[in-house]
Amino acid sequence: MKVYLVGGAVRDSLLGLPAGDRDYVVVGETPEAMLAAGFKAVGKDFPVFLHPDSGEEYALARTERKSGRGYRGFVVDADPSVTLDEDLGRRDFTINAIARDESDGRLVDPYGGARDLEAKVLRHVGPAFVEDPLRVLRAGRFMARFAEHGFTVAPETMALMRQMAESGELSDLVAERVWQELRRALSCARPSAFLRTLHDAGALAVVLPEVDALYGVPQRAEFHPEVDTGIHTEMVVDMAAQLAPGDDLIGFAALTHDLGKALTPADILPRHLNHERAGLEPLAGLCARLKIPTEHRLLAEAVCREHLNVHRFNELRARTVFELIARCDGFRNPKRIEQMALVCEADKRGRLGLQDGEYPQGPALCAALAAALKVRASDLPAGLEGPAVGEAMRRARIAAIAARRGESNESSESS
Repeated sequence: MKVYLVGGAVRDSLLGLPAGDRDYVVVGETPEAMLAAGFKAVGKDFPVFLHPDSGEEYALARTERKSGRGYRGFVVDADPSVTLDEDLGRRDFTINAIARDESDGRLVDPYGGARDLEAKVLRHVGPAFVEDPLRVLRAGRFMARFAEHGFTVAPETMALMRQMAESGELSDLVAERVWQELRRALSCARPSAFLRTLHDAGALAVVLPEVDALYGVPQRAEFHPEVDTGIHTEMVVDMAAQLAPGDDLIGFAALTHDLGKALTPADILPRHLNHERAGLEPLAGLCARLKIPTEHRLLAEAVCREHLNVHRFNELRARTVFELIARCDGFRNPKRIEQMALVCEADKRGRLGLQDGEYPQGPALCAALAAALKVRASDLPAGLEGPAVGEAMRRARIAAIAARRGESNESSESS
């Protein structure tokens, strides 16, 4: 049995990065031979097997031929005559088309992937790249991971990506696959590279039109020295990745917090009155189209609606703070308030020249919540029943927030 380690494990080892899952290609074998050797078949669309001891994936060498639109429109051939070079040739990028012979450690690199790794270039393997529209999103996701290492997209690859965006095939991508790539990109160190790559390729307008619409929209320079809302969004998602590494929940809320600015009437630009409320409609459309998980949607809605209130937290009275927390379901889900504070910090620091700024509003919001949560039913006057209990709890929590913020009892109930 001729076995080769392939894909990301080889690529990352050559880059000196921690390797993730290890995938193998087996050349010259049949499914029957794999089963006879104790492997367990798991592949539906093509023959993939699990090793009887390690549980790692071993796939028979195969070729793919385009047979229809979308990323599923392929005919797979896993005949034993398929060579390793042919198998590597169906892959997306040269840096992913390198194999290592498990018997002697020799690299097999027919498409120059090691050279492109050294040059830090993301380059497609061949013309068949255009046959799978998902590869455009994968290019963005790889850039989100490797941009911090200095990688760029080869000009000829970018040209193909533009061609694919113009062809209309990106519209055939199912929501789950788009979300999967977006989610993984938001978990990377540089999510902005995902947005920028897809925007430059004309693909962001297809898969995330609500976000693409932010590019070129001006903001007031005294608050946003970067001016362009699209650039601001890039800076915010990168700051979110810095504050909460690997957290796509924080990343998604950061990505969508300013969608309303794309809807601002041209005659009032660069001001954006009520953009936080205006952003809820495009956010709802995006979440419905891509089938965004409920937890992500609820946090994104809270941030979109409330981020300006959090920014001006020190101006709010205790009652207003209580109502803000209640609107976000923070008393039942305190974690959401902590997450919202973190995204709002990313928004404030995701601006040109403000990356190292302080954001005391976040800790202050969390401290107010903590004070309110200390109030217990046992602290309330005896004998209360029905709605009176809820009202007493409300007043007690407002008072606790006021005390934490040093407000007087008289001002705590006013807004």
